[in-house]
Amino acid sequence: MSLGIREAAAELLSATEARAPLTDSWPELDVATAYAIQDEALRLRRERGETLVGVKLGLTSRAKQQRMGINEPLLGWLTDTMVLPAGQPVPRLIHPRAEPELVFVLDRRLAGPGVTAATALAAVSHVYGGIEIIDSRYTDYRFTLPDVVADNGSSASFSLGPVGLPPSSMDLSLEAALLEVDGQIVDTATGAAVQGHPAEALALAANALGARGLALEPGWLVLTGGLTDAVDLRPGSRVAAHFSHLGSVTLAG
Repeated sequence: MSLGIREAAAELLSATEARAPLTDSWPELDVATAYAIQDEALRLRRERGETLVGVKLGLTSRAKQQRMGINEPLLGWLTDTMVLPAGQPVPRLIHPRAEPELVFVLDRRLAGPGVTAATALAAVSHVYGGIEIIDSRYTDYRFTLPDVVADNGSSASFSLGPVGLPPSSMDLSLEAALLEVDGQIVDTATGAAVQGHPAEALALAANALGARGLALEPGWLVLTGGLTDAVDLRPGSRVAAHFSHLGSVTLAG
């Protein structure tokens, strides 16, 4: 028997072990209902004292879409408890993975529909390099699009790098990231991996929220999606992302 929206949200939010995807027992689950589950989980987070600080995009790069077998991006919510300060150990998770991202900070409201990449970029005060830690609640990261939307885009935590620059000071499509695991470079990408330009991902977020009667708000962070495929963050391992102009971020498993 399938769960209801409230039950599914509570169960995913409290999961400490991997479980079967919702669609195994709820095959008719659609994306709209999955976002309702995601929104209910946010309500529960805020009820327990968390503060909404922005949104994350997922599956914005072809590398991630191909790995997960899903061909469209998705959105998830970010709260203050997901922020991982520099130097802090990664908390205990189910099966964490790390990926480098470009992160925008908004200085004004951005509301769809009709937001273009240029309009979106004009609303950004600073861009940072970062690492997102994802952690699917589903066994072996096996899910459909509604499953991962309901799971808030496999959200866990994220860490920002030390350098924040105005987006006008660099070509974000050419901003490079090197992904290092235990001293070895394992992957590279540029900002063009994210929808051709990370501002396109930002516009996508504004327009997708606009379709739901919502908007990106001033001061919010927007994680634009993994530039490369994600790598496992195992106990004792070290993952670092090195950016051309935005410094480096290092996390220890």
